[in-house]
Amino acid sequence: MCGIVGLFLKDKSLEPKLGAMLSEMLITMTDRGPDSAGIAIYGSGESKKSKITIQSADPETDFAGLGKALAEKIGGKPDVVVKSTHAVIEVPTDKVAEAREAILELRPAVRIMGVGEVIEIFKEVGLPADVVKRFDLTKMSGTHGIGHTRMATESAVTTMGAHPFSTGPDECLVHNGSLSNHNNMRRELKHDGMSFETENDTEVAAAFISNKMAHGDNLGQALEKTLTDLDGFFTFVVGTKNGFGVVRDPIACKPAVMAETDQYVAFGSEYRALANLPGIENAKVWEPEPAKVYFWEH
Repeated sequence: MCGIVGLFLKDKSLEPKLGAMLSEMLITMTDRGPDSAGIAIYGSGESKKSKITIQSADPETDFAGLGKALAEKIGGKPDVVVKSTHAVIEVPTDKVAEAREAILELRPAVRIMGVGEVIEIFKEVGLPADVVKRFDLTKMSGTHGIGHTRMATESAVTTMGAHPFSTGPDECLVHNGSLSNHNNMRRELKHDGMSFETENDTEVAAAFISNKMAHGDNLGQALEKTLTDLDGFFTFVVGTKNGFGVVRDPIACKPAVMAETDQYVAFGSEYRALANLPGIENAKVWEPEPAKVYFWEH
C-alpha cells in the first residue's frame, strides 16, 4: 500500500503555489506509506541549461567545493544549489553527459536522482511531512508535479528505493502496486541499453516508458504499451517535460481518483488528497477506468 498524488496546472496563476498544494496532498496520504517519500517538481528552466539533481548520504563532504571541481572538469560555471541531502546542479544542456560522468568521478558516493531541463526530484526515507520540511518543498513553483509516499513490499527502505524514479530526461514515474515480470523486463531493457540503480520493480516501469519514448512513442502511446507488456497490479502516474499521464492495470485493484477543473488536473490515491484543492466542489471527479490511459500536455 502506497500513496500517490499528482497535479497538472492549467492556470498559470497557480504555479507559485504548486509546491505547497502538492505537499499538502502528499502529507494527507501519510498513512498509506510511512517509509519514505518524494516529490518531482517541473519548474522553470533557462534556455540551453539543464539540471542534475543529486543525493548524498554525506552532503557536507560531497557538496563542498563541488561547483569549483566540476568547473575545472567541464568548464564554465556550474551553479550548485544545496538542499539538505540533495543538490541541484545547473549546467549547459550540451554538457549534461559530460557533467554526469564528472560528478560521479569527483564524488563516487553521490546518486543521481534526475536530469532534465526543468525537473527537480527530492526523495528520502521518512514521513512526507519531514521530507517536505527538509527540502522546503512548499516554496517551490512549477507547472506540474507528482509525489509518492511508500510502504515497502519488495525492496529495502532506502533513499534510492523511494519514488519518483527517473530514467530519462525530464521523465519520472510513481507507482502503487507490484509487477510480476519486472526481472525479465529488466533484462530486456538492459539489452536495449537501459541501466538501473536498484532492484525496485518501479524503476523497471519507469525505464520501460523512457525506452518507448526514446524510440518515438509519445507519453500516451508508451502508457498504452504498459497494458500489454507489464504484468501485475499497478497504478502509474508519470511526468514528462510537458505532460502528465495516468494508467491503471486491467484489474485496477489499487485505489485512484481524479479531478479536473479549468485550473488543474489532479490525481490522488484517495479523494481526501484532493479535498482542499481550490474549486474542488465544482470539479469533475471520477475514478479512472481500468486499462484506460489518461494524459494531458501543455
